[in-house]
Amino acid sequence: MNGWKATFLTATLLALTTVPASAQQDRMSFFITSVGSGNGANLGGIEGADRHCAMLADAVGVAGGTWRAYLSLPAAEGRPAVNARDRIGSGPWFNAKGELIASNVADLHGENDKWTKPAALNEKGEVVNGRGDSPNMHDVMTGSQLDGTAFPAGDDTTCGGYTSAADGQGSVRVGHHDKTGGGENPTSWNSAHGSRGCSQTNLQGSGGNGFFYCFATG
Repeated sequence: MNGWKATFLTATLLALTTVPASAQQDRMSFFITSVGSGNGANLGGIEGADRHCAMLADAVGVAGGTWRAYLSLPAAEGRPAVNARDRIGSGPWFNAKGELIASNVADLHGENDKWTKPAALNEKGEVVNGRGDSPNMHDVMTGSQLDGTAFPAGDDTTCGGYTSAADGQGSVRVGHHDKTGGGENPTSWNSAHGSRGCSQTNLQGSGGNGFFYCFATG
């Protein structure tokens, strides 16, 4: 084979293998954060969590669009409740590999067989440690009930609106991204149980690492 033909063939094959990966990354509209705030459940409020989602997406080349953290907040002091399900758009949502996670909000909160541990990836396209891995990091903060709505006002299920890393003052509701484990709803991705506390240590103690879900709204 002539030298220029070999060079052309190599370049063509390289292009064919790199374009699909780029296209898949551009299509990403859902991920689990690869890192949390590093300060337990203190995310700087919901707005800080949204900024964190956008920062992580931008870091892997998914610039633009509107990213929202899947977090709920009970009503308080005249402010209406914030429901995670209402923050994330209408779908569909795809992971970093271009795989469908859910077609719409009803699908996401229903009998969704597309949500599995191998599919619930972080923004880098990596599988997140679950139960049986070391360390286990399957607890993902949501502050939400099973249907994606906020809990009634009362007990703190959001660590002070995602502004506290202090223990002994509430906890945060978490889901199991791998749909396995303990708690009242062990197979729930968004509302398995409450954390032991709000500090990084107590989030890790029950099988978490301060992660949360991010969705693109459209």
